[in-house]
Amino acid sequence: MRPRAPLAAFLAAAALAAAGCAASPGPAEESTAAGTGFRAPDSPIVNLRIVFRTGSIDDPPGLHGLNALTALMIGAGGTETLAYDELAETLYPWSASISAQSDKEVTTVTGRVHRDHLEPFYAIFRDLILAPRFDPADFERNRDRLRNAVVSTLRGNDDEELGKEALNALLYRGHPYEAPTLGTELGLEAITLDDVREFHAQRYTRGNFLAGAGGGYPEGFLARVDTDLRDNLPEGGGEPAELPAPRVLEGVELLVVEKQAIATAISIGFPIGLTRADDDFYPLLVANSYFGEHRTFNGLLMNVMRGQRGLNYGDYSYIENFIQAGGSRMPVPNIPRRQQFFSIWIRPVPHHNAHFALRQAMRELQRLVEQGLSQEDFEATRDFLLNYSQLYVQTTDRRLGYLMDARFYDSGFLVDEIRARLPELTVDDVNAAIRRHLRFDDLGVAVVTSNAEEFVERLLAGEPSPPTYNTAVGEDILAEDAEIIEYPIPFNMERVQIVPVREMFRDVSAG
Repeated sequence: MRPRAPLAAFLAAAALAAAGCAASPGPAEESTAAGTGFRAPDSPIVNLRIVFRTGSIDDPPGLHGLNALTALMIGAGGTETLAYDELAETLYPWSASISAQSDKEVTTVTGRVHRDHLEPFYAIFRDLILAPRFDPADFERNRDRLRNAVVSTLRGNDDEELGKEALNALLYRGHPYEAPTLGTELGLEAITLDDVREFHAQRYTRGNFLAGAGGGYPEGFLARVDTDLRDNLPEGGGEPAELPAPRVLEGVELLVVEKQAIATAISIGFPIGLTRADDDFYPLLVANSYFGEHRTFNGLLMNVMRGQRGLNYGDYSYIENFIQAGGSRMPVPNIPRRQQFFSIWIRPVPHHNAHFALRQAMRELQRLVEQGLSQEDFEATRDFLLNYSQLYVQTTDRRLGYLMDARFYDSGFLVDEIRARLPELTVDDVNAAIRRHLRFDDLGVAVVTSNAEEFVERLLAGEPSPPTYNTAVGEDILAEDAEIIEYPIPFNMERVQIVPVREMFRDVSAG
């Protein structure tokens, strides 16, 4: 049995959330041709989500970042009658907000307002989508914002996100997912305001959206939003761009980004052939929760790497695209993808322990694939997840987002699916799904570190990599370390690359 931290706090919080939902009036879900709603008549807040089937995969060649910039011209721009600063002044006394979130395949315009101000707020929200101001000053400000996010933040001072984006670029080289959602340095420089106008006219169309409303909105409001958009957006279909299969990884492919860093960030992963629409998603969800639940000590990696050894702040795994919502432990909704990937995130480790940390994570992945879960760990993880998953939808806005994601995947509501499917699973179901979808040999490793050449030499030489601890550890840990320090990683010597950080995300690869 693997070490486990007490789960009482998580289970209690989830139980309270579930109890709160049960005590309040049940959700009044509704649907229209292009809308999904979740009415909570007693709520004073109304949340709006308009999901457009447009993402960074729709950026034209040489203009990577166009989708993200167009979204910002809506979420951080003005209307034909209100300049951006006037709009912000109007929303402020209402404690209202409007923003835009873009990803690979969808872009979501979100709004939040007290129901007393819904009518004037909706008029602004609607105008931002239908007729953005496209002010040249807003364009320059938003383009600079994206460029700085790539050049200064991603390359400069966010090594964790840099490692994740480097892994994405490695896994999806030559694929529409390759470029960062934010765009590339050269792509953003090339975009003009006319490009934004044209992209908005082509992608923000009546056949390309799903409207969502949640909270205390009046009866008939969702149908009104749906009709407003369908009647006033330009004609256009919603057929998504075709996606080729990701390239085949051969052995362990290594991408090392060299930059001055105080610690080494590591991301590991590979594409997987399933989404929430697939039956195997749910047993694999249990396996992933056991292995690396995000920011909890329910995960094996968190226990053995941080808890037992103090290597870093955290170590997690994922079976789909995961972007943390603010300072929470939960993912943001409305970032669905037709093609997903498995990943391990090793948060920055002191340079002298980086090789050991990589070896330990890879070894634990192999053990997961080959040994699976024990009956005891399966039951404990399943019970944890049945409760913890209730926190996915602890707010009206999050529930709305998950309802809309179900429309994307043409699947059931995720939390309902978990509640219905997990009690029927067996440990054999989970271990069989692990063997079908996870692997430890053909995968990508992205590393952000200083002295990259020296680091790569040590990795490829395969020499022992004993760790250095700040506190004493037990004899059992030291005995296991003796195996880990010599764990062989089957690197593909022909697919090892060192890239200076200044060259990352200037453009996409040639394929």
